[in-house]
Amino acid sequence: MSCDIYCYNEEVVTRLRPEMEKATGVELIFKALADATRLKITYALTLETELCVCDVANIIGTSTATASHHLRMLRNMGLASYRKEGKLVFYSLKNDNIRQLVSIAIASTEEGVVVG
Repeated sequence: MSCDIYCYNEEVVTRLRPEMEKATGVELIFKALADATRLKITYALTLETELCVCDVANIIGTSTATASHHLRMLRNMGLASYRKEGKLVFYSLKNDNIRQLVSIAIASTEEGVVVG
């Protein structure tokens, strides 16, 4: 099926077109969370305010190097922040919006919204 006319509701198109600029860059958040390991790490960080790299590795069942790599990617993508305490590195989510986004996605999956 296709539209035979150029524009059905010009007022709606005119009003919404400028709003699309707000979506620019948002795909990077979803790209970061599309990786299963990074999503698990992010989810763990929604359940705890802050986690050490070694604890993240144990929680998700990977090596410390793998956990560190993914945490660094989350930090570089602007989703996580870190602090050092001696040789230990602790990560947390950068803001509550990411926490809410992941929590909503998890809740949606639990409610059967996403079918695998």
